[in-house]
Amino acid sequence: MAKQSKQPMSRALQRRENIAGYLFMLPCLIFFIGFVVIPMIICILTSLTDTNMHDPGLIGGSFIGLDNFVRLWGDKDFLAALKNTFVIVIVSVPTVCAFSLWVSSAIYKMKGPVLSAFRCIFYLPVVTGSVAVTVVWAWMYNNYYGIFNYVLKGLGLIEGRINWLGDERFALGCIILILFTTSVGQPIVLYVSALGNVDTTLIEAAQVDGATEMQVFWKVKWAQMMPTTLYILVITTINSFQCFALIQLLTKGGAGTDTVMYRIYWTAFKLTEQAGHFGYANAMGVVLAIFIGLLSAVQFKLAKEK
Repeated sequence: MAKQSKQPMSRALQRRENIAGYLFMLPCLIFFIGFVVIPMIICILTSLTDTNMHDPGLIGGSFIGLDNFVRLWGDKDFLAALKNTFVIVIVSVPTVCAFSLWVSSAIYKMKGPVLSAFRCIFYLPVVTGSVAVTVVWAWMYNNYYGIFNYVLKGLGLIEGRINWLGDERFALGCIILILFTTSVGQPIVLYVSALGNVDTTLIEAAQVDGATEMQVFWKVKWAQMMPTTLYILVITTINSFQCFALIQLLTKGGAGTDTVMYRIYWTAFKLTEQAGHFGYANAMGVVLAIFIGLLSAVQFKLAKEK
């Protein structure tokens, strides 16, 4: 018996379904436009002015064109913050992805309760409040009663106390370590799920053809996990660029830990002698957004070539 062809949907029914779909999307669209799109437009427009907190209205300053952007590249504080931000991104993104892949490869074959326990352990810092996590790390880094100084001194590895968050030799590394521990939870969970969804028939075929475990991983598993890897790379990159809470709570930009996000906050709300230079701060935000977009585009291109 021949299959009956699908009856095309009438235009009236299709229109009603489209309207219903848009109505369901409307609350999210309102919030997205009101709290993402409009602020982005205001940020870009304000970056072209000398707006400060004393100017009335959203864009109350005088139009100065690209002066704020030109000024940025002569601002030593901004360039130092940009350098620190790139160091954080370059160090944290590859290490988070590599460590997450390694851990997930080790635990994904475990039985249900054990696997769930590992997922919970690694994901716990993600769902814990950033302030609570930072307070714990601040205690561990403390000069006088911190656990790091206590253990290292007890082992004879150091003679005196180390000012972990006040010494430029260690401070940025300490921030990266905290960021690393709070960033691996989500990638591990995603990689475990991705490994569980790999087509086993392809793995068996590769093993029959004599492929080693490493070859199976790189040629079969890794290729099928590429969409997950791309998502993890992009999200981790964005989170690393937006490192702010750790800096604000631990160092306040001191000891060579200033980042672009903290510099934006400092310029907009703390520089009282400039009366809160919103235009200049927004120019920093626009530059940061451009860098994030460019790196994300590069990651997308490289992932598609794999």
